[in-house]
Amino acid sequence: MAVEARSVGDRAVSANGTDASTGFSASNAYRNYVVWLLFVIYVFNYVDRQILSIVLEPIKQEFGLHDWQLGLLSGLAFAAFYSTLGIPIARLADTRNRVNIITASIVVWSAFTVVSGMAKNFWHLLFARIGVGIGEAGCSPSAYSIISDYVEPKKRATALSIYSMGVYGGSALGFLVGGLVAHEYGWRAAFYTVGLPGLIVAIILKLTVKEPPRGFSDPGTVVSTEPPPFREVMGNLWAKRSFRHLSIAAGLHAFVSYGLSSFYSPFFMRTHGMTLGDVGAWLALVVALGGLTGTYLGGLWCDRYYARTQDPRWYVWIPAITLLMVVPFGQVVYALDNTVAAMMLLVLYIALAAAYLGPSIATTHRLVGLRERALASAFLLLILNFIGLGLGPMFTGAMSDLFKEYFVSQGVAEKLALADGLRWSIRLTLLINLWSALHYFLAAKTLRQDIEVGNQARAAAA
Repeated sequence: MAVEARSVGDRAVSANGTDASTGFSASNAYRNYVVWLLFVIYVFNYVDRQILSIVLEPIKQEFGLHDWQLGLLSGLAFAAFYSTLGIPIARLADTRNRVNIITASIVVWSAFTVVSGMAKNFWHLLFARIGVGIGEAGCSPSAYSIISDYVEPKKRATALSIYSMGVYGGSALGFLVGGLVAHEYGWRAAFYTVGLPGLIVAIILKLTVKEPPRGFSDPGTVVSTEPPPFREVMGNLWAKRSFRHLSIAAGLHAFVSYGLSSFYSPFFMRTHGMTLGDVGAWLALVVALGGLTGTYLGGLWCDRYYARTQDPRWYVWIPAITLLMVVPFGQVVYALDNTVAAMMLLVLYIALAAAYLGPSIATTHRLVGLRERALASAFLLLILNFIGLGLGPMFTGAMSDLFKEYFVSQGVAEKLALADGLRWSIRLTLLINLWSALHYFLAAKTLRQDIEVGNQARAAAA
């Protein structure tokens, strides 16, 4: 019996998902395997990135650092190279084998994570964190692009959210392993423990994941053999008002998320008197429950509301609504002195705050062509990470130092001033979520128009 075929790009793709021109095929089970393996890779990505946050206090004490220096190590030192190098690597990902790019990236960031444990002073550690940022720059834009080729549009936000759950899976694993290992064997051993297994994951990826054809799971469109010029892609994307507001919203959202998560461990150690081992175990549970649940449901809700209404604005409305809800939750969490109550409410806070990343990436992919997705993702991450990861931890750390000095000048004891300075710094940073929500709502105003204009332009070019 003849197999019905449909046109996808400049290829004929049969109804059973086989690319007639290349012989490429992928079952639903294999597509799910690719998404979940990339999630595991992102877990390792984030463990290696976030392991620093759980050991900030012992590093501060050993090297005699200020909080702003801790913010520099966990933020700008990483973000400057992670964000900027993401652009040229993403350009390669739009034209070259993305599986190979991710494999090489894993090897580099894992090696520099191990090097972090060998640091003898602040500058050594700064150099090592820059190396981790360079390695991790090649992962997410390539992974986003692969997922969008393997997963059809109506399920794409959910799949991208599954991948994005790696942020919280990695953070939870980092808190757990880092806290326990650092408590027993010192902070250097924590870097060795999480860095070395990444090399095994790189081998598994290379041996089991196939590079998909561009647009493999998209409806019938024409795919050019080469992506548009770099300046054209960037210029067209930035010209869309919806993307400008979306990128600023995501950046401000990340500003708060990174600014707070970098100081979870110091906050509970200073304010609640927890040990490094205890705070690591608690935060592993809290971040896993809140982050994995919120990230997955954020994408799932967006896909479901879109399926009912065919209105893409849900992909920015839901992040905006959850942000409005997150501010009062966060204020209560950081005002409480009861440790158990604070941790329980932190689960809800993290769940609400985690709903934005998958929908933001899915929305960005709707605004560009098939061979522009990796670059568009990297552009969004450039803005997100420079605003969020680059400035968020430094802002929170700097404000903590300022509040501490103020409290000391008012006669407050040094130890209490150190704790309350960080508490009020975090509560101030939380309010920036309201600014972020505003930009999500502004993005919704022109989103449908920008998507339609892009579709018409690509159809005319074809």
